Amino acid sequence: MKYIKLGFILFSLLLSGCSQSSSQNGATGDNGGITLPKGFQATVVADSVGKARHIVVADNGDVYVALSHAHNGKGIAALRDLDGDGVADLKQYFGDLTGTGIDIHNGYLYFSNDTSVIRYQRIGDELVPSTAPETIVKGFPVQHQHAPKAFTFDKSGHIYVNVGAPSNSCQKKDRTKGSPGIDPCPLLKKHGGIWRFDANKTGQTQEDGHRYATGLRNVVGLDWNDTNNSLYVMQHGRDQLYQNWPKYYTKKQGAELPAEEFFKVEDGDNFGWPYSYYDQNKQKIMLAPEYGGNGKKTIADSKFAGKFKEPIMAFPGHWAPDDLIFYTADQFPAKYKNGAFIAFHGSWNRAPLPQEGYNVAFVPFKNGTPSSDYEIFGDGFKGADTLESPSDAKYRPVGTDVGPDGALYVSESEQGKIWRITYTGE
Repeated sequence: MKYIKLGFILFSLLLSGCSQSSSQNGATGDNGGITLPKGFQATVVADSVGKARHIVVADNGDVYVALSHAHNGKGIAALRDLDGDGVADLKQYFGDLTGTGIDIHNGYLYFSNDTSVIRYQRIGDELVPSTAPETIVKGFPVQHQHAPKAFTFDKSGHIYVNVGAPSNSCQKKDRTKGSPGIDPCPLLKKHGGIWRFDANKTGQTQEDGHRYATGLRNVVGLDWNDTNNSLYVMQHGRDQLYQNWPKYYTKKQGAELPAEEFFKVEDGDNFGWPYSYYDQNKQKIMLAPEYGGNGKKTIADSKFAGKFKEPIMAFPGHWAPDDLIFYTADQFPAKYKNGAFIAFHGSWNRAPLPQEGYNVAFVPFKNGTPSSDYEIFGDGFKGADTLESPSDAKYRPVGTDVGPDGALYVSESEQGKIWRITYTGE
């Protein structure tokens, strides 16, 4: 029986084209090139999967990876560990679309490209779904900025979808020095917020959804917190404060502002884009320069006073938060229970200062609110200490999920590497 199983594994490796061995990919002592807190170790589940985006781990341990660029014409990677060492022995591809969002809900694998959300029924122990996909939401507007339709689910059968704004700050001439903002911003009619849909109904359009929140420039990381039944999101802050408004901002301020904001989202909330931004140093919502701001005026000094909701936490500018997951498992020490892990992808707009971000941060929570400041949990992704451009980074964290055994999974977009992080206590 032992030889039959070994033969099956070898045959599967040949079929899938996955020729890397556990000794190449497993926990070798260097955690797959990243640094972690004492007592944690990382195993490389797979390498060179493709241009990875978000990931999801099924109840049986299978890993599904959304791809931003097609691999042999396919947009989803499916990984399976056959021998329990944490390393994928099978790697297969399927799906005709590329995109960012991917999750499992009520027996279906949901996936989003830039204009739609679809789902595949998962049957039995299939790694690759055998059924044709169903379209849940279609016809989101085509856009060339902030197009990913990241999503999450609540416990009541709803799916929440980000529709980013196809603009930096709703200027009359986008990303142009000194160009004023359009007031009111017409993009907010169909963009710049979160829409809620029926997760089980096919053939919906954006008009069938409920506008749950507005004033969000772009959200790629979002998660429903089951412990307090609330939606949480990470916003990508606006770019080019210094480049477009050098009379108000220094190069250093342009690199460090505005904050990347962590929001608790309730139905009807307005978070202020494009009229404002959050300054983590002043801890105030500031009036955007396109709308009369000068780096000193807050919204309290404007017609927008009292209209916008503040973040529950603020991170340094241009770290680019690309995923968010609440940790509800029991494998990690108690301090991590119900806290949030955030994958930061890094951003070009740190220039001309050195790049920052490229890490996985942890935020402890208590009663639905951060209980202390964030800490860097996973680091060393970017490789060199000083980078001039995101393209120079070795790895760029982009997706997170928690496996059925409580392991934390992290994907990155440069080489398509997937880590599985466990607590050993050693």
